[in-house]
Amino acid sequence: MAGSLQFDLVSPERRLASLSASEVQIPGADGDLTVMEGHAPTITTLRPGVLRIISAEGTKSYVVTGGFAEITAAGVSVLAERAVPQEEITQSSMDALIADASAAAAVNSDKDSADKAVADLLAMRTAAGF
Repeated sequence: MAGSLQFDLVSPERRLASLSASEVQIPGADGDLTVMEGHAPTITTLRPGVLRIISAEGTKSYVVTGGFAEITAAGVSVLAERAVPQEEITQSSMDALIADASAAAAVNSDKDSADKAVADLLAMRTAAGF
């Protein structure tokens, strides 16, 4: 495929994807970014959101709760705290993530960061179609 880059996605539980992609859309902590062939080398943290990979086989989407993305001349590697193919995520699992974050926010001394984490998860739920 012309204009392609290698994409790899892993979480602590498993390797979720390893494929040639034309575009990778990443929910970065400082804003969303789209990576294509020739992108400048970058390392960014992820916020909760939907990561999309566009390839010759179509678009694949994964719900991620955080982690890191490394962009190099060779491609994109994403190390996710938690990642689930979007078609496997359910309303109840999404609600559980938000409930856990809300409970943690209630006892967290850094209230702003905790509230942002809950807000990011609520936005992720909307982006995932729930």
